[in-house]
Amino acid sequence: MKKIIWPTIDSKHLVVYSKQMLDLENEMFSQGMPQEALMEKVGIQISKWFFKRKFLLKKGVVVLLGPGHNGGDGAVIAKELFLKGYLVKLWCPFPLKKTLTINYVNYLTSIGVEKLKEAPDPEGKYLWIDAIFGNNQKRKVDEEIIELFNKRFRKKSGKVVSIDVPTGLCPDSGKPFLKNAVRANYTLVVGLNKIGLLQDTALPYVGELHHIDIGISKDQLIKLESKIFKITYQDLKTIKQPLLPKNTSKYKRGRTLIIAGSNKYPGAALLAIKGALSSGAGFVSAILPDLVAKSMWQVEPEVVVKGRLKSDSDGNSILFDALTNIDLSNYDSIVIGPGIGLNKEDWKKSTESLLGLKGLLILDADALNRISKSNLGCKFFLERKSKTWITPHNEEFMRLFTDKDCNNKIELAIKAAREFNISILLKGANSVIASNEKAWQLCGTDAETARAGLGDLLSGFIGGCSSIDLSYSGNCIKTESLAKFVFLHSLAASKCKKGSTASLIGNQLSKLMRKTKARQMS
Repeated sequence: MKKIIWPTIDSKHLVVYSKQMLDLENEMFSQGMPQEALMEKVGIQISKWFFKRKFLLKKGVVVLLGPGHNGGDGAVIAKELFLKGYLVKLWCPFPLKKTLTINYVNYLTSIGVEKLKEAPDPEGKYLWIDAIFGNNQKRKVDEEIIELFNKRFRKKSGKVVSIDVPTGLCPDSGKPFLKNAVRANYTLVVGLNKIGLLQDTALPYVGELHHIDIGISKDQLIKLESKIFKITYQDLKTIKQPLLPKNTSKYKRGRTLIIAGSNKYPGAALLAIKGALSSGAGFVSAILPDLVAKSMWQVEPEVVVKGRLKSDSDGNSILFDALTNIDLSNYDSIVIGPGIGLNKEDWKKSTESLLGLKGLLILDADALNRISKSNLGCKFFLERKSKTWITPHNEEFMRLFTDKDCNNKIELAIKAAREFNISILLKGANSVIASNEKAWQLCGTDAETARAGLGDLLSGFIGGCSSIDLSYSGNCIKTESLAKFVFLHSLAASKCKKGSTASLIGNQLSKLMRKTKARQMS
């Protein structure tokens, strides 16, 4: 694996498929670790998590045990809680199969833990611990079991905590095997992050994700083929930005060009420009529709208007004339797309200029919609030889790459990035950033910040930040930088106390950029 600078390679950040986790466990067993030792370790670590949250335990606990080793983990948890004086009951909805699990349950009943003969009352106040199938589930689960859990969830009778993976949820796709899966308030992810739990489709089921460290060694982690990383707001403390020398001129502090807006969507241009300015780039230029260009000196006087976009009869912007009248090689990064509207014929004429551009090209929104409707389609990316970043949401992505059949969004993004040699931000509740060999998935985001205009702000911010990175690195930039920019934008949205509009979040972005650089310098 090539060196990853951000985030660090550890069990909190690595994301794996269920088979990779099972292979890792089997490797540990082949090296001499007894299965019961690992089971005991997992159960004890999870119990420690509970002991830090005693409010969950005060009404008592029902541990629902599966037939395999996940049920054994649950049995260890039950033992630890019982020995600490908590009221604990067991229920086994299926016949137990694994010897270790059977032995643990026999021990528990011998020391006084009650084993229920009937299903527990879903309206009871007990905490329910879902230790039925976990990471090893590969098929549909009894619908009556799922409904028992979810009746409790709907009535808000008490909390549900799932061990590793909620029962009925595919750990690789993040989709229920049937129509539904257990809806947990918390999911305790054992060892490494399972890819399915991070997908947008899993959000209704997993609740809060919490990582349970079981002491996997750094050597084992480095050997894993996984190149997927989970990032959360806690990773701000390890993020680093380029610090340019104090005597660097504005032209060497990042030069970005924003081509955005139309008579139909003038606001998109203003938001993209606001994003670029919040990055701290030294020189922000723009090509804008006449409606926006006329007032730019009053709104953002530091922006240099380099050209004006004509409009077709439907109010969509025409790019061709503006692109041919400017030297695009003067810029480190160029952003095209927010609010430009659709015009298939104009895109066809503009293609030659864009294919020949040697700088970083960032394509968003209507630029991507124009490509999807063009004769070249996604082959545009193959024709373009220089670095290209695209920022679609799910519908835009599927219009571009219609033949992508994958388990989850990470697979979709990596496959397209590899095939077309581009970097992709696939936007969503848990956005994915992918190159042809690595991916980052942003988790734990604020749902209240899903607002109109944030994508325009983000594309401009990416343009400005990337131009700074390119100035600093000598025209070399990696997809890891794109992941950082998306992370910072999302964090600013979550921290904006004055509101969640794109304009307010732009102001918060400026403050965040200054704070992170000040932290590095201290």
